[in-house]
Amino acid sequence: MSVLALILFLPWFIIVGGAYWFLPKESPRSAARNRIDVIALVIAVALSAVGMWLGMQTDTTGYHPIWAQVLATLYAYGAFLGVLAIAAWLRPRPGPRSQ
Repeated sequence: MSVLALILFLPWFIIVGGAYWFLPKESPRSAARNRIDVIALVIAVALSAVGMWLGMQTDTTGYHPIWAQVLATLYAYGAFLGVLAIAAWLRPRPGPRSQ
């Protein structure tokens, strides 16, 4: 069942991943940056799947069964955003613009 929640969240992951890939526009695209961005996105999706699995394994007895899906989605989204935030922070910054 955890795969279903990941599939339902994929459109939002694509939107956030696209924003990570294309922004900032001022930063030059190089082969090294493309490689690092691909690695960051693959790690983000992999850790999201792990987070989704861990969320589904959490004991939610005594609560409605939907809470396992909600918790799994929160873990997956947190892992995805966490990896991309760290990768964006570690990305080289563009130099000052000369006018």
